[in-house]
Amino acid sequence: MLAIDLLSDTLKLLGDKTRLTILSALKERELCVCELVDILQTSQPNVSQHMRKLKAGGLVKEAKRSQWVYYSLSMEDKPYLNELFQHLPSQKEKVERVCNNAGCCD
Repeated sequence: MLAIDLLSDTLKLLGDKTRLTILSALKERELCVCELVDILQTSQPNVSQHMRKLKAGGLVKEAKRSQWVYYSLSMEDKPYLNELFQHLPSQKEKVERVCNNAGCCD
């Protein structure tokens, strides 16, 4: 795939508010789907659909631990996104609130 095609596909992924919010939350720490459901106040199937797209686009990676799948950013090969991520609104308070409560993934 040509570099311009890859960049275009990546920018299409970032053109969705929910996916941008997910990436902003993952900027704080790795999270499981149930934590993202709580942060986004949406359904698990909706979050899973967005995670599949982000994973296919190479923006997130997953690690399975026990029965839970944890997601983290995977952007080492996309340095052009660093500037954008510096301008994303922080999700730190939401992430801390969700992670400090007794979570589904514990």
